[in-house]
Amino acid sequence: MDRSNNKNKSLSRHEERQQALDFVFESMFRDDEMQDAFDDAFDARDTQVGEYAQLIISGVREKLEEIDSLIEKNLKGWKKNRISKISLTILRIAVFEILYVEDVPVSVSINEAVELAKSYATADDGSFVNGVLGSVAKSLNKSGDK
Repeated sequence: MDRSNNKNKSLSRHEERQQALDFVFESMFRDDEMQDAFDDAFDARDTQVGEYAQLIISGVREKLEEIDSLIEKNLKGWKKNRISKISLTILRIAVFEILYVEDVPVSVSINEAVELAKSYATADDGSFVNGVLGSVAKSLNKSGDK
């Protein structure tokens, strides 16, 4: 899946999360494998995809069942199918980071997710994402930083 291009400037983790959001979100509307969605989207955009974005994309794909299970356990009064697709995508990315990316503090994962929700959804989605992720972190005994 290495589609990075060293000729382009390096991207910040925030920019790479945005890239991952695009690809993971797009894959929700496709019946084929996320890798195929990734390849098609990459070819259409002709863009650099950062290594961290690739880690998130492949990690969410590989751990989707576990990630969704954890999200569902921490939805209070909600069902997964009622969450907007963009908020669900943001939650998936953040939960992947919380579970599997050791060098990103939990608070950073949550804050980044809230900012993505505010940028791509609504302020209410930001609050919702914050609440769900706070519950996820608490359930994993990771309320503070890693």
